[in-house]
Amino acid sequence: MKLLHIDSSILGEQSVSRMLSRAVVRRLKEHNPAVDIVHRDLVAVPVPHLTGDHLAASPVVMEDIALGEKVLDEFITADVVVIGVAFYNLTISSQLKTWIDRIVIAGKTFRYTENGSEGLAHDKRVILAMARGGQYRPGTSLASSEHAESYLRSLFAFIGVTRLDVIVAEGLAISEAHRESGMQTAFEAIAALDPCCDF
Repeated sequence: MKLLHIDSSILGEQSVSRMLSRAVVRRLKEHNPAVDIVHRDLVAVPVPHLTGDHLAASPVVMEDIALGEKVLDEFITADVVVIGVAFYNLTISSQLKTWIDRIVIAGKTFRYTENGSEGLAHDKRVILAMARGGQYRPGTSLASSEHAESYLRSLFAFIGVTRLDVIVAEGLAISEAHRESGMQTAFEAIAALDPCCDF
């Protein structure tokens, strides 16, 4: 089994999403020690934003195009993708967005048909390990401002992912009590996570 581990937080070792994503990977590895893990840190080694030069494939960007192909290949060949999702300004980080722009490719992860778009990544399991400073779950006053989990659910459904797990630690910036409660809830969800990766 191949597992792709993505981190997107700029907070380094202080990052809760990185802590959660590591815990998810550990949980899966406990049940499948032979898992082949590829870790991509989108902050330590940023994936550049797409530009007009990419469409023209100018020689200046050939190295960047090769990186984009590697990022896409990592995603396509992975059976499981674990993403540490930092929640910034009501949505995902720009680092994660640039990675997404490299994997959502017509003809590779989706295609257009006479009946609309069709996702091609239906053979993957994606696990989102999210950290949010406030409380954005349904039923809270900020629920309508949550544009990370909702976006990622839509995006992965668009490319055909049907097995999506979401682990959330929230309320992290409200108080120490909220932080402890949010972290405990997330780690309990990780402990209960189905480690089985057969589809």
